Amino acid sequence: MLHLFQKLVMTAMLVLASVTPVFAQYSNLPAMGDTARDELSPLMEYRIGTEIMRRIQVDPDYVADGVIIEYLNTLGNRLVSATPAVRGEAVNDFFFFAIRDSSLNAFALPGGFIGVHTGLMIAAQSESELASVLAHEIGHVSQRHIARMVSQRKQDLLIPIAAIVLAAIAGASRNADLAGALITGGHGLAIQKQLNFSRDAEREADRVGFQILQAAGFDTNAAASFFERLQLASRNYGESISVYLRTHPLTTERIADMQTRARSEPYRQHADSADFNFARIRARLLQDGSVKGLEAASVEFNDLIRTGGRFHVAAGYYGQALLALRQDNPARAAEYLQESRNRLGERMARNSLALASTAIDIKIVANKPQEASREALAALARFPTSRTLSYQFADALFKEGRYETASQYLRRQKQIYRNDQALRNMLAKVYDAQGKIALMHLELAESYSLAGGLSAALEQLALARQAPDVTFYDHSIIDAREREWRARRLEELKGR
Repeated sequence: MLHLFQKLVMTAMLVLASVTPVFAQYSNLPAMGDTARDELSPLMEYRIGTEIMRRIQVDPDYVADGVIIEYLNTLGNRLVSATPAVRGEAVNDFFFFAIRDSSLNAFALPGGFIGVHTGLMIAAQSESELASVLAHEIGHVSQRHIARMVSQRKQDLLIPIAAIVLAAIAGASRNADLAGALITGGHGLAIQKQLNFSRDAEREADRVGFQILQAAGFDTNAAASFFERLQLASRNYGESISVYLRTHPLTTERIADMQTRARSEPYRQHADSADFNFARIRARLLQDGSVKGLEAASVEFNDLIRTGGRFHVAAGYYGQALLALRQDNPARAAEYLQESRNRLGERMARNSLALASTAIDIKIVANKPQEASREALAALARFPTSRTLSYQFADALFKEGRYETASQYLRRQKQIYRNDQALRNMLAKVYDAQGKIALMHLELAESYSLAGGLSAALEQLALARQAPDVTFYDHSIIDAREREWRARRLEELKGR
């Protein structure tokens, strides 16, 4: 049955690949907000951002690393929580994510979605520097700069704007051909230029970002020092080194303003969290997983161990632990991980999600699922809201063969996180192992719907309806979902 599950996933992914291009889906969105304001409504911004994120999340360069995602969102939401007003009138949640790319870049999408390239994460020399970039991007979102740019143009820009944003991201450094395919003709190129923020917008984002950084307790000197380093790197190594400076025009005036603001405040030193360094180590390995890249990473980690301070030595051992896991050597990985713990000290080690998650991974690779599930349960007591640990706990239960316990746990999680696609996929996998075919298809249907693949979702409903174990209750769910998704599918077709 597991083989059947894998075939279904592959089939659905092929269907997802043929979903309507992003720019074709906006003609049936709600009307613009207040016409007097003549700008995108917050709801429209969020819907556009959500659709773009769906496309980004299926891109191979989207970093689906749970530890990195949780670290960025912990850091980002600390900034947002320190200045709640940045959520705006729609009180939007923010979501922070990473893209596998060696260039130094970060970007804000409509609706509060903020992306960071792994290259920028690695280049940040302190947590305050990384926080300063996130705070600047939060400033763009809170001031609704994209909506305000659109308000200066005709409303027919709404249809291609999502494709242009995607093209700007794709064309930044890694896929100029894709960018060219997405942006066609002089009209598209003109829109792309309009999406580069104006200097006034940059200054406004600087001001808001400084206030956010200050309220959250970070070093306010970090923004100026980081941007200065970016500017110097671009002069020395060419414009390709920092895409950030092309999409965020930097002037000596702006740097001087940042320095003046910082000098007007009492100096505040901010101690980096252990997971800042661990997240950068994970980003380094994900950025270049080639044989040469991993060999170079090993040399870098050894250099950290030999010459670094306490956190750097702990990070070096952590990196070696991850490399040992990649080489299928869990015993060696456990030794390195313990060295990392020792360098940090027990109190700090207990507060590291990265260390907790990697310890569970080591038990899984060592084929010790019982120990892995116990370790995950203990870690969840310290990090009760961690999605990464939840997935690891369910995976360990699955590998133990405790299917009923796993399904009960995942169903409880599903009630809390109804829009979590990974939970749906894991539950489908457990149902498959239990021989619950109708329920498996229903969970896959929900998963594909969350990913925007309504055709694939409807196919799964049809398979659930035909399953030998389908119940009357299942039929009622299938009927309701089918009506809802067919109506949505019809709207999509009209938009096309």
